[in-house]
Amino acid sequence: MTTAVIVFPASNCDRDAAMALKAATGKAPRMIWHKDTSIPDDVRFVVVPGGFSYGDYLRSGAIAANSPIMRDLKRKADGGLAVAGICNGFQILTEAGMLPGALMRNMNQKFVCRVSRLRLANAETRFTRLYDAKNEIDIPVAHHDGNYFADDETLKRIEDNGQVVFRYSDNPNGSRNDIAGVVNKAGNVLGMMPHPERAIDSLHGGTDGKLFFQSILGSL
Repeated sequence: MTTAVIVFPASNCDRDAAMALKAATGKAPRMIWHKDTSIPDDVRFVVVPGGFSYGDYLRSGAIAANSPIMRDLKRKADGGLAVAGICNGFQILTEAGMLPGALMRNMNQKFVCRVSRLRLANAETRFTRLYDAKNEIDIPVAHHDGNYFADDETLKRIEDNGQVVFRYSDNPNGSRNDIAGVVNKAGNVLGMMPHPERAIDSLHGGTDGKLFFQSILGSL
């Protein structure tokens, strides 16, 4: 199984994502620089990692969304490639138009860094199929611009389509409908603010993120 992590200037969770992918597959992922123009054809799953790409100038993820590699990522995602954007990666995917909605400044205007409890809003996606829908999971968050917003029409559409995947039990940022993660209509592109790659080792405080990677990789 070949996976990949896209690296932008000021990505700071790319190595965390790489370690999670290696733990899940036994094989180190390809690290793809943002100025590359293509993703190798053998790559089956791409992580757009967290961090502060381009220093969060203009808007978080806005500049990175226009990096050369994003054109090929969007083209391949439209063809079915599995993609997960985590934290800043979620921001990048919304800015690139690959996911609905936008990530705004946290309601309390403060950076939040703690373990957050999530509810499974849809346990039947490719990213959540190994979770028990009745269980809550603990996943770390670390962001300043994680307040998920969508207009009423978009919000109704994604709720009706089952595109909301994770909700906060302890909404740390003011997100509408407690939304912590969503998928595109096709179900192959996911964005979430919490960091499952930081919850794969009990020595780091918990392993609730392992099933996230096992779910999507086992579906490919």
